[in-house]
Amino acid sequence: RMSRHAKKLKDHDINPCVAETDATTKCMNDNNYNKDMCADYFLKYKNCRKFWHEIMMQRKRNGVKPEMPAAEERKKILESME
Repeated sequence: RMSRHAKKLKDHDINPCVAETDATTKCMNDNNYNKDMCADYFLKYKNCRKFWHEIMMQRKRNGVKPEMPAAEERKKILESME
């Protein structure tokens, strides 16, 4: 059974960086846990977290609930930036 924390990491509405998390984990598994081989994946994950953290803080300042947009809303935010 998955822990509550593990479930949260896999929940697209809670974790906006599920794809980056999974890609990093796969890279680590594929490269015998050599972090140097996965530097790009770690950077993408870090950038994802930073981006959504800034969005979350902006929404919090503006009194928008929920502070973290749901997966569908995040998709629209990203599309509007292309």
